[in-house]
Amino acid sequence: MTRTSFRPLLRLRFVAPVISTVAIVCGLAASAVAQSVCLPAPRLLTTMPMGGQVGTEVEVTITGDQFDDVTDLVFSDTRISAKPVQDDKGQPIPLKYRVTIAAECPSGVYEARVMTRLGLSSSRIFSVGTLQEVVRTQPNTTLATALDVPLNSVCNAFMSTRAVDHFRFDAKAGQRVIVDCATRGIDSKLDAVVIIADAAGRDLLVERRGGALDFTVPANGQYVIKLHELTYKGGPEFFYRLGVWEQAPGTPIVRQPGTRTVNSFSWPPTGLATDATLAEVEPNNEASQVQAITLPCDVAGSFFPAADVDVYEFAAKKGEEWWVEVASERFGLPTDPAVLVQRVVEENGSERLVDVVELSDIPSPVKVSSNGYAYDGPPYNSGTSDVLGKLVIPEDGRYRLQLLDLFGGTRNDPRNVYRLVIRQPNPDFALVGWALHMELRNGDRNALSKPVALRGGATMALEVVAFRRDGFDGDIDIVLDGLPEGVTAEGLKIAAGQSRGLMLITAHQNAPRGRSNASFTGRASINGEAVTRTCHLASMSWPITDAWGEFPRPRLVTDVPVSVSGIDFSPLSIAPQTREAYVAHVGEKLTIPLNHTRRSEFSGATMELKTMGAGFERHPMFTIPLTADQSETTLDLAALKTPPGEYLIAFYGSAVAKYRHHPEAIETAAAAKAQAEQEQQDLDAEVKQLTATADATETDQQAEAKAAVDAATARLKAATEAVAKATEQLKRATEIAQPKDIVDIVVSEPIAIRILPAESK
Repeated sequence: MTRTSFRPLLRLRFVAPVISTVAIVCGLAASAVAQSVCLPAPRLLTTMPMGGQVGTEVEVTITGDQFDDVTDLVFSDTRISAKPVQDDKGQPIPLKYRVTIAAECPSGVYEARVMTRLGLSSSRIFSVGTLQEVVRTQPNTTLATALDVPLNSVCNAFMSTRAVDHFRFDAKAGQRVIVDCATRGIDSKLDAVVIIADAAGRDLLVERRGGALDFTVPANGQYVIKLHELTYKGGPEFFYRLGVWEQAPGTPIVRQPGTRTVNSFSWPPTGLATDATLAEVEPNNEASQVQAITLPCDVAGSFFPAADVDVYEFAAKKGEEWWVEVASERFGLPTDPAVLVQRVVEENGSERLVDVVELSDIPSPVKVSSNGYAYDGPPYNSGTSDVLGKLVIPEDGRYRLQLLDLFGGTRNDPRNVYRLVIRQPNPDFALVGWALHMELRNGDRNALSKPVALRGGATMALEVVAFRRDGFDGDIDIVLDGLPEGVTAEGLKIAAGQSRGLMLITAHQNAPRGRSNASFTGRASINGEAVTRTCHLASMSWPITDAWGEFPRPRLVTDVPVSVSGIDFSPLSIAPQTREAYVAHVGEKLTIPLNHTRRSEFSGATMELKTMGAGFERHPMFTIPLTADQSETTLDLAALKTPPGEYLIAFYGSAVAKYRHHPEAIETAAAAKAQAEQEQQDLDAEVKQLTATADATETDQQAEAKAAVDAATARLKAATEAVAKATEQLKRATEIAQPKDIVDIVVSEPIAIRILPAESK
């Protein structure tokens, strides 16, 4: 097949048939109405402000979900610390902290979390920079109320609903001013429209796609920044950091730091230099303008101008094997690179191009959700529209590589950059993990952040996905170290040729309350050399209970914190009856007895379990009783065709527990109520006694006696109010602790199996 130009690929986005989805949901809705999905987990939702300047202190107010008994505010870097703000009486003010940012703390984004009754919360981004920090405290929705922001500052605010926020800055003619509004990159829900206007509010420059504004000041004077949400939404979840700074002409814009997308875990390859060794040289769009390169190569370029096709040419010899990788979408850009490599054949003084290989998307190593939530797969997509593929040279000669953005036909944006790497095979892998998702027949539409906040007796499973590079196909062992006391972790390895493994994290029944930052890695042997790679953790930016109404936005997390409640317990623990390995020979049947520790009642008498662990997933689902303390299952090693070796497996399913949240609060509230009632009774008796005494007192002493009665009566009134408050708190605690049907994943503790060779007859 021959051709002289790249054949663009037609991209279609299909929506699943509505009728089938509706039928599934409606048909099974009755079973879901009365139950929630996933046990309560603490989640940090907002901080205000969202960051601070290096070497300063800032007072931060936080909000969240499941914030029972909040204590510490902690960060992913110890150079950022926090202490509770105290009132005039020296008592902590709830949800207010004074955050200290050390002078040696680098600029960047960090994870903020709080320790709660249930353990560490999910995180929220906290930004650290070098510019002066400003916090908006008054409405600024009109030109007259515009907030003055000095150049070289960052203003922290949240978007006003159905309004436009206004800011003013002074500048001089010829100054280059950058206006950058950080939103999605700091976990905000805001899609910002940013406008620079003159002093009268007339628009001069507009940015609607989340980019930075590069503004050359036309004249001395005052200028206005107008900011609104794309659809005029607003509220505390639509927060932003508006940066305004002066920059030297001709220098590249370095935007405010932000989070990384889930699929960026696979970039860069190990050992790749920070900067490319070559740069694209335009024009290089036609056969007469090809840019000559020598393999291996590392080129930085951009999909600019619109419909740009960058053409590179190189010489290669028959049988050579090269791997071609392009990164662009993994930089967080709205691009879709594609590569076509053709052999240049010279015939009678003319050229003919013969296709060799065409490369486009890198699919997710595992099946993902088809609709953005966890109905038929995880709502995390580790695939990318970037490029990675093998190029085998068929003949000695010249080869031409064409690179374009499939979505770039009308876009004229030099910020859509790429990195093209052509290398000899360098087998390797990258890892990303996330909390195991729900798969419910009634269509669980939750997309929830699941912090590794463990209840006593719970086993939590993290799904781990491998991105294999340049032909690496070996086993990968996954390891989690540095855990709190009473917590253990076992990795169900990613077997050769597979892309999925699991990490099981177990908090033992009596694990004390605690937390730590763990080390999450994958280990393998590549070409006889032991290698270790970091496993990145992914989480949802926001808890979304109905992903039909809001798109989930997962991201990578910069650390792996693990915590134990020490107070709350798992409704059900399933464990093997022995920690020793169960032993059998090839082809035999192996019975695994299980112990159940039940700490709750359940809706339903049984639960179905699946098997996880390389080589054992084909074991049929089996049923265990939720009303008994033991069960068992038998593995048919002949049917599974399990070869000799050491294995680690686990069982998992979902159960509807009648979960009681914070039941110990009832006892605390009841004690407080009893104490308040006793004080009320004592004061009531005291008032009666003082009143009787006053009635019998001589006239000249009645004023003093009446004053004593009034003082005691005031204390009695306060005590009566305290009883009413304590009664209401007890009522609220009782309501919260009422059993609620909540369906959640139940994972057994890991089970070791040793398969021996078949016995000789």
